[in-house]
Amino acid sequence: MTYCAAIRLKDGMIFASDTRTNAGVDHISTFRKLYQYGVEGERFIVLQTAGSLATSQAVFTKIQHDIDQRQESNLHTVATLFDAAQMVGECMRNVMNHAKMIANDPSSSTFTSSFMLGGQIKGQLPELYMIYPEGNCIRATQDTPFFQLGESKYGKPILDRAVTYDTDVKHAMRALMLSFDSTIHSNLSVGMPIDVVIYQNDSLILPKGRRIDEHDAYFNILRYEWAEAIRRSLIELPACPDDYWT
Repeated sequence: MTYCAAIRLKDGMIFASDTRTNAGVDHISTFRKLYQYGVEGERFIVLQTAGSLATSQAVFTKIQHDIDQRQESNLHTVATLFDAAQMVGECMRNVMNHAKMIANDPSSSTFTSSFMLGGQIKGQLPELYMIYPEGNCIRATQDTPFFQLGESKYGKPILDRAVTYDTDVKHAMRALMLSFDSTIHSNLSVGMPIDVVIYQNDSLILPKGRRIDEHDAYFNILRYEWAEAIRRSLIELPACPDDYWT
């Protein structure tokens, strides 16, 4: 299992993915699940994944191969981000169908993956897409500014309460990190390091990104202060009325 989240805001975009994969409690590995593409000054694209590692890696490999071989249609040449999402969806569908054919199991869900694609192309608005295993996609809106993949239930309440389209990017980043902390705290199948990319809208700069591990000072301050704030808030909340006890 994994946890990926992406937020599209008025002033920027944030992408974060954990790196843990596991095939049981005694077989845990670290694999990157967030990749960045683009041409400085012309386009910026991030692709994140959750699901079958073999399917995801095959898709990433095919996408990079098309870029390296300068295929007529690739992530560096498509006209829109919707076209990019359609391309990824078609590639994923082809990879999954091929795996099912080799396994002689056309109904298997073993090879299923999902993707999120976000970024900006020069002259267009920033966009964020969720790409389903069937290859179709939906776009984030101002009413629904973030998407999640994988083990999302532990981190979703924080994002629901703290993040809107108009939220400041730094504030949203704090919320996203706490979303990951809550997920890691409650589910062993999600773990560090966390890959993070923050993008300023209309900059068309390819950010370096950051890998956050268990020794990251800022992340550890956030998780400690958040835990202490919850404890203080519980103490300061109104006491349970006496008639609750009768």
